[in-house]
Amino acid sequence: MRQAGRYLPEYREIRKTRSLAEICETPELACEAAMQPIRRFDLDAAILFSDLLVPVRALGAEFEIVEGRGPVVARPIRDRDAVRSLKPPSDPRSLDFAFEAVRLLAGALAASGRRVPVIGFAGAPFTIASYLIEGGATRDFLQTRSLMHHDPVAFADLMQRLSDLVIQYVEGQVRAGAQAIQIFDSWAGCLSPSDYKRHVLEPTRRIFAAGGRMGVPMIHFGTTTSGLLELMAFCGGDVQSVDWRIPLSAARARCPGRAVQGNLDPAALLAPQPVLERMIDEVLAEAGSEPGHIFNLGHGVLPGTPVDNVALLIRSVREKSRRPVSETERQS
Repeated sequence: MRQAGRYLPEYREIRKTRSLAEICETPELACEAAMQPIRRFDLDAAILFSDLLVPVRALGAEFEIVEGRGPVVARPIRDRDAVRSLKPPSDPRSLDFAFEAVRLLAGALAASGRRVPVIGFAGAPFTIASYLIEGGATRDFLQTRSLMHHDPVAFADLMQRLSDLVIQYVEGQVRAGAQAIQIFDSWAGCLSPSDYKRHVLEPTRRIFAAGGRMGVPMIHFGTTTSGLLELMAFCGGDVQSVDWRIPLSAARARCPGRAVQGNLDPAALLAPQPVLERMIDEVLAEAGSEPGHIFNLGHGVLPGTPVDNVALLIRSVREKSRRPVSETERQS
């Protein structure tokens, strides 16, 4: 979850001279940002350094990433004419900088001797749509839900275009060397189950079906989505990632047949170390001894997080979750 970021001093050095957009869209810089936490910590994967809105440039949608605000869309999409004005994502070269970043990252990992996979990612159609419609981050998603209810045909058209784009984007990452993909539906938690089922489920299912055809593990992530877990699981994928607002045992019970990912509160990394240790223990206890748990935060690392606390977390999880590897697992 946002392994590189404002908590790492070496990342802050890059940001002194480069904008976030420049880092995302310059393969060498994106590779360096992704490698920084790998050099520091004993992590199990490297994650593509990018932003959820990066692929929308292929549709002709322009945005900038503003410090303290996040992505700001130049011309928000508020009606069917604006949806129809989007370009079809027909030129894969428009996203080649992201694919090149994956290739460079895979090469850097091999050169370093670290045998860990590259995780690629993309925003889910609804989360990308909410940014495009609202014009940036929001708390109430009124414009998004207004378009969804007042012009469901235009909203469905937008979701179709975005699911096509995300599939192309994910396929490009896999061809470049990504060995797993996480789909972020960060803002789906604003929806009722009936609205999710009516407007969001099928475009999202298309993406996970495409991932299944590519043969890579797929992770589905959302925040404040405990009311949607069964629907999100129905979309497909191999791992359901949850935030800290639901116990992992409950997530397991509601998403049978799937692994779970999470779900330490990111604020725990700002706590005194004895408190952090206790909260780590609680997550591991909730996960239980059943296989199929990826320890992670319930959302991204917060600015101001002490690097020593990140190191403690990784060391503690390593020590407390060691178990013998069965012969079946060894052979697989």
